Amino acid sequence: MEKINGAEFLNEKYRELANDKHVKEFPGRPAQKIAEFLKVLEQTHGHDDPEVLERIKKSYHKEYVIKPEDIPESYFEKQKKILREQGYGDVEITPEMKEQAQEIIIKDQKLSFDNWFDYLCSKDNPYPTWAKYWVFRNVVKLSTFDKEKKVFAKREKNTVAPFPDLDREALAYVVDVITKKMKKEKIPAEENNSEFQKIIQGENFGKLYAYAIEKIIPAEKNDLLTIEGKWVKYPQNPDEKTLNRLVESLENRGTGWCTAAKETARAQLQGGDFYVFYSKDRKGEATIPRLAIRMEGDKIGEIRGIAPDQNLDPYINEVLEKKLKDFPDAPHYKKKVEDMKRMTEIEKKNKRGESFSKEDLRFLYEVDGKIQGFGWEPDPRIQELIKGRNMKQDLAFVFDCSEQEISLTKEEALRGGIKFHYGDLNLNSLTSAQGLELPQSIGGGLYLNSLTSAEGLKLPQSIGGGLDLDSLTSAQGLELPQSIGGSLYLHSLTSAEGLKLPQSIGDYLDLSSLTSAQGLKLPQSIGGSVYLSYHLPIKEQQELIEKYPNLIFYFD
Repeated sequence: MEKINGAEFLNEKYRELANDKHVKEFPGRPAQKIAEFLKVLEQTHGHDDPEVLERIKKSYHKEYVIKPEDIPESYFEKQKKILREQGYGDVEITPEMKEQAQEIIIKDQKLSFDNWFDYLCSKDNPYPTWAKYWVFRNVVKLSTFDKEKKVFAKREKNTVAPFPDLDREALAYVVDVITKKMKKEKIPAEENNSEFQKIIQGENFGKLYAYAIEKIIPAEKNDLLTIEGKWVKYPQNPDEKTLNRLVESLENRGTGWCTAAKETARAQLQGGDFYVFYSKDRKGEATIPRLAIRMEGDKIGEIRGIAPDQNLDPYINEVLEKKLKDFPDAPHYKKKVEDMKRMTEIEKKNKRGESFSKEDLRFLYEVDGKIQGFGWEPDPRIQELIKGRNMKQDLAFVFDCSEQEISLTKEEALRGGIKFHYGDLNLNSLTSAQGLELPQSIGGGLYLNSLTSAEGLKLPQSIGGGLDLDSLTSAQGLELPQSIGGSLYLHSLTSAEGLKLPQSIGDYLDLSSLTSAQGLKLPQSIGGSVYLSYHLPIKEQQELIEKYPNLIFYFD
């Protein structure tokens, strides 16, 4: 019934939707057509295969992310003005500078878009499909938030700004109130608020989201210094009184948790118990929510803090570490706890004005692996600590080399003689590797997804992120690194002949076009699944499963 109500809401809101090319082929009246369309969206965007989701995401990038040719000349004129005001004089914006600026603008837009896409498609997301569609349809039309005017700017074809920041608590509030309006339920806290009543009648997502962001008040930093408090357990499938107690304890607290909205909290507590740690306020009462542990049955579903993107605040690690001893799957979270503790130590070191050791810098620049936290996004302290530092000097110290052997940009990475490149290296427009000299090591991912031949290709000795060789049709001449920290994409490879894979792959391995697994030798260590074609002979599929019992296979 909920889905039909949602379909009717969308039909009333967007009269043209039933005639959309993706919707009109379904049978029935307009709302029924939309309901069937939502079922398809739920199946495709809730897919278990991360590669499928990645392809959907890339198609959205083409539609919604600005293209280089659409970046207005006025943007570069504004940059010239800023540089002049900063005392750099009349700076000429060269084609190389324009290209670099375009890459940054596009990358920022993709990252901000991906925050919304990943969250709305996440298994942890509690919202019905109609609500996700409504949110998505509106978010892609919004630009950044104007704090003075308290409104979101509209997104145009030539908008260079990223997509709006994702505040999960504010979003939960918006979905909650629009659901209540659909059900003709009152919102007691807002009953006498004329401003809110006007906004809710218009059902304008941008205005509601702006209102919700302003409504939420984050905890003051001084309130976080105290870690005395108590854990409260809210049991699975609670009664209304208990559910209200949980929601009221989180409302307007700025936790960033979607659990602050009642219907979202109800949906989450259907899956398991919910634990919240409240630290003491200035009156000595345990009222400040600091940590949340959501259970899925008898296992931990997720752990969230109240720092940006639901990371842990720097003072609360000890409380979590102690609590995790109560759960049987605590070892799974050991690295995250250790990484957050190390981050806090380095942050304290920085505040004391102490120099970072080589080991500190290796960790901070994620040379040996990604820093794992409990939030949806990387711990913001990483960039806060790196900002303002001489990155080349730091990395040269780590690698015992000169600063000239460190690269930070694509242009620097390709000039030759580079020992380490920091970040991703995007060479997806390259169709030939002839004359290409890559860095010895890359901290992020390497994207060579237009390369059809490995002729002349000498890859780095190590790649911290993923390696995209999606268009490569033959493994002849391909020498892969011993270690790849992310995923390895070899989607177009039809034969395993000559293929020698790395010893370890941090995420998944895509070999989904292989027509035969003869001669295929897989690494024993693969962090994600191995994607192969279901067209492989059944006998070969069974042999692989028996030979590599520690790996997860997905036949697509």
